[in-house]
Amino acid sequence: MPIGGDDELESALLQVRALIESTVALHRDRNLQESLITGLDNDYDVVLDQAQQLIEGACRSIDIVHARKLGSDERSERTERELIYDAREGVQVRLLASPAMLDEGYVREQLSRENPVAIRVARVPPLQALIVDECAALVVADSAVGRRASVIRVPEVLNTLQSLFENVWTRAVPAGERTVFGDRYRASLARQILGALQAGVTDEVAARELTISVRTYRRHVAEIMALLGAQSRFQAGVRAAELGLLPPAAGSGPERGGPLAPS
Repeated sequence: MPIGGDDELESALLQVRALIESTVALHRDRNLQESLITGLDNDYDVVLDQAQQLIEGACRSIDIVHARKLGSDERSERTERELIYDAREGVQVRLLASPAMLDEGYVREQLSRENPVAIRVARVPPLQALIVDECAALVVADSAVGRRASVIRVPEVLNTLQSLFENVWTRAVPAGERTVFGDRYRASLARQILGALQAGVTDEVAARELTISVRTYRRHVAEIMALLGAQSRFQAGVRAAELGLLPPAAGSGPERGGPLAPS
């Protein structure tokens, strides 16, 4: 199932949610010898227990979508990151996070590990999902009746989830040192330059508003492109948008009065 763009992502998520809504009916059907969708109690420790079982039983792959903020009642002494360390040696672990949910400390921690978790960043719908060996998934999503946590083994749903993950993963930005702009000044400067690129401001005008030379401005542009792994200014803008790095007032050019100093 090819997926590309926000509409397709939302559509895929809606399909998953619709099937999750049928959890209660499937779970209560006593004629089913083995339920393909198992609803979990509304207790976050129960969710973590199930996640731990799936992670420990994984043989080949663990794919994680981390794009949903936890509610006030979803707190535990354990953390999701600790559970990943229970995976068997040799199991490939990939983590896809939304910009708001990216834990930079965890990213730095993985950079020093011998077998690090592969982490990428992209805008994805609010969802928590754990896909193990492409044959089982733990999904936590919000619905009209509240949070639904389910273990899913329905092939059609698993195919949708895996396709969603693979397509977003392919165009997501790898998290790591090259996507970190550094201190607050450099981050602010980078966002203003990205805003200028998005607005189509000429290098001369942008450099003048940022009170830096055109040569310095172009050097910063080149550095930003390298950090984002972009081959062109347009691609840098696309990846910056996916990461949520563009300034709020898109298209207005560099912010004025920001914490800038001559480079």
